[in-house]
Amino acid sequence: MSGSSDSNSVQRIVIKKVLAKLQKEGEGTVVRNVITEIDRELLDPFVLLVEFSFSLSAGFPDHPHRGFESVTYMLQGGIIHKDLRGHKSTIQAGDVQWMTAGRGIIHSEFPEQEVNNGLQLWINLPSIHRMIEPKNLELSSSKIPRAEEDGVEVKVIAGDSMGIKSPFYTTTPIMFLDFTLKPGSQTHQTVPESWTAFAYIIEGDEGVFGSLNSSAISAHHVVVFGTGDLVSVWNKSTSSSLRFLLIAGEPIGENVVQCGPFVMNSQAEIDMAFDDYQNAKNGFEMAKSS
Repeated sequence: MSGSSDSNSVQRIVIKKVLAKLQKEGEGTVVRNVITEIDRELLDPFVLLVEFSFSLSAGFPDHPHRGFESVTYMLQGGIIHKDLRGHKSTIQAGDVQWMTAGRGIIHSEFPEQEVNNGLQLWINLPSIHRMIEPKNLELSSSKIPRAEEDGVEVKVIAGDSMGIKSPFYTTTPIMFLDFTLKPGSQTHQTVPESWTAFAYIIEGDEGVFGSLNSSAISAHHVVVFGTGDLVSVWNKSTSSSLRFLLIAGEPIGENVVQCGPFVMNSQAEIDMAFDDYQNAKNGFEMAKSS
């Protein structure tokens, strides 16, 4: 057993589950759009989670973003990131890149190796922070805090678990935990009661989430949890590990409009973002040199 709970804890049960189907997105790119089919109100402050892989001939050339923060987490291979502010980095398997798009950033993402697989999470920003200055931060796998106990390993990318805490801060408070449960093990993770929480299963076929009486859920499903302050997960397999991300965040409670690379509060703000990008102004001045 990993983690602990007291008698006053309220167990979060699964209120929705969806299989993220594999689909092509352009030439040489395959994705699983993990949360796009789920009511966004259930997921506030999260806007998008995608699992991706692309061939060496594919990738995403220079494109703009505004209004959110993203976390890119590599599972296999590597990704080369460049932005027009002069920042360049490569993240490998197990590494993380935090990107604050804020008022405007233009960047590209290309695979470094033929075999690559990763996840990218978009986190909304409240309107008062939406136009902050953009920034990037890379975190190598060796610097991600981790703990292991009773057949459960956790990598703490954001938030805290099993007595360890990530030193990295996001503008919108979140928890981003990578759990691996050996066969027959279980974990019980406290989550702030007011926060949204969901899990995405990376590997495994017999994960039981929320209640011991629930049916097992397999890889590539996203499960959304209801209210409470405790998330429990059991690996019912006798032969294979269960790996999943547990992601939670403080809801913002504002209207959200997403259109392509922009996340804003209204359609008028989306229209302004496209206009600013096309005219290389208000945060997109670097587009003049692209």
